[in-house]
Amino acid sequence: MKKILVIEDELYLRKSIEEILSGEGYTVFTASDGEEGLQRAISETPDLVLLDLILPKKDGFSVLKELRENEATAKIPVIVLSNLGEMEDVGRVLELGANRYLVKTDYKLAEVVEKVKETLDKK
Repeated sequence: MKKILVIEDELYLRKSIEEILSGEGYTVFTASDGEEGLQRAISETPDLVLLDLILPKKDGFSVLKELRENEATAKIPVIVLSNLGEMEDVGRVLELGANRYLVKTDYKLAEVVEKVKETLDKK
């Protein structure tokens, strides 16, 4: 069973993503800030990380950079799910090694699930 880590500080969205992915048969664990998310990624080695960029304690850019620098987590696919839609943010995240960038307001949860499945199928 594939494991997915959701790093999202917004409780409602975090719970919604967790419910829908669990319903699809994934094992889902969550973190509400960047520091916790990074620690959970290292300790749990998920098959995929869904990462917000605006997070307490450590932002998503830093989390992504550290995931890519750590040998244990460097190859884990990361889908960034953020409200930041500026091209410079998208470019920076892709340069740091994100596999996909989704702007929250542009996607329904069902579409996020599809992107998760597509990304895991490529792994």
